[in-house]
Amino acid sequence: MAPATKTGTAGAKGVGKKGQKTTQKYIINAKQPTDDRIFDPSAFATFLQQRIKVDGRTGNLGDTITVNNLGDGRIEIVSHQEFSGRYLKYLTKKFLKKQQLRDWLRVVSTSKGEYSLKFFNVVGDDNEEEED
Repeated sequence: MAPATKTGTAGAKGVGKKGQKTTQKYIINAKQPTDDRIFDPSAFATFLQQRIKVDGRTGNLGDTITVNNLGDGRIEIVSHQEFSGRYLKYLTKKFLKKQQLRDWLRVVSTSKGEYSLKFFNVVGDDNEEEED
């Protein structure tokens, strides 16, 4: 009898969560590459608006997902449905590859819901050139 109650309560919790609306907020901080003028945050915001999939279709954002360029090299994504931060990181990497910036920039999660674009650290390459 005890195992039946556990299964029944777990099913009830799953149904309750599905009906709830969740609001998630993500921020991509690209201040450093924007200040160096190698990254265009407005082009990246339009890329995200065109490429984010909602219900299996691209360009179907509607009222559920909004992409805002905050103007100082930061981009804010607000979602009113289930949305993965890993998907956002994937799209960011895809944009960097398209702009041929993937060799110099990387996407790093600085805290929950916040990602930063940082330059690769290439300090160790100087020693190798001197030895040759």
